[in-house]
Amino acid sequence: MSQDPFVTHRGLLFTVAYEMLGSAADAEDVVQESWLRWADVDRAQVRDPRAYLIRTVTRQALNRLRTVSRRREEYVGQWLPEPLLTSPDVADDVELAESVSIAMLTVLETLGPAERAVFVLREVFDMPYGEIAGAVGKSPAAVRQIARRAREHVAARRPRVRVSRSEQRAVVERFLVALRTGQLQELLEVLAPDVVLIADGGGIVAAVQAPVHGAEVVAKLLARANRVVAAFRATTVWLNGAPAGRVEIDGEPAAVSLEVENGRITRIYVIRNPHKLTRLDEPADLVR
Repeated sequence: MSQDPFVTHRGLLFTVAYEMLGSAADAEDVVQESWLRWADVDRAQVRDPRAYLIRTVTRQALNRLRTVSRRREEYVGQWLPEPLLTSPDVADDVELAESVSIAMLTVLETLGPAERAVFVLREVFDMPYGEIAGAVGKSPAAVRQIARRAREHVAARRPRVRVSRSEQRAVVERFLVALRTGQLQELLEVLAPDVVLIADGGGIVAAVQAPVHGAEVVAKLLARANRVVAAFRATTVWLNGAPAGRVEIDGEPAAVSLEVENGRITRIYVIRNPHKLTRLDEPADLVR
């Protein structure tokens, strides 16, 4: 007996929903809602189950996006995507790894719902314009225009340099060593002069509520945080397709994702909101 197409494509559907929403919890809800709709479908009428399921998930994700965008406007402090533990294999697909990176998901947050859906389906999953049009409820000509605008928007904001996994890992490890020791000079040596630190505590745990700019200010903040913490651990893990850090602050976890350029850190994303840290123990199934 052949496997149900929904089961076959479940990892793909979760990946589509996650890239559109930046939240594993919301993505899981969307996949579940899509399953309930699929259960009522006459399968004999579905010529291409994969395309049909992606359309269904996209529509549900768009509905969810419009709901959560209001919720995120009321969010305390900076909103960052929910980090996912991934296997190193995800990085083998360079385009997928880049598209699910915390840096890229943060850029996608600046797109409107339709732009985000079109960008993800076209640029990441290479869907034809006609199929995307059916998923987002617009004409193919309109989808082409939206795709062009979204590409330009993302290109102006995405990380400028793509670094190798080995370079990313080396910089992450240098940073975590400096973080563990709390030595100001060691931190300054690994930070770019114009580094930006963005933290997400969700109003639940302590976190700076506005981006912090500049190597000296960021280094002093990190060194001071190290001094006031009784128990501090930092290990290298794979998050969202790239080497990153998992930090334990007095027993409470935090995820640290870095953007790297010319061997130095240009952006630091720190996710401390405990509601966003439930997926750090089991690798997520991210596929195209």
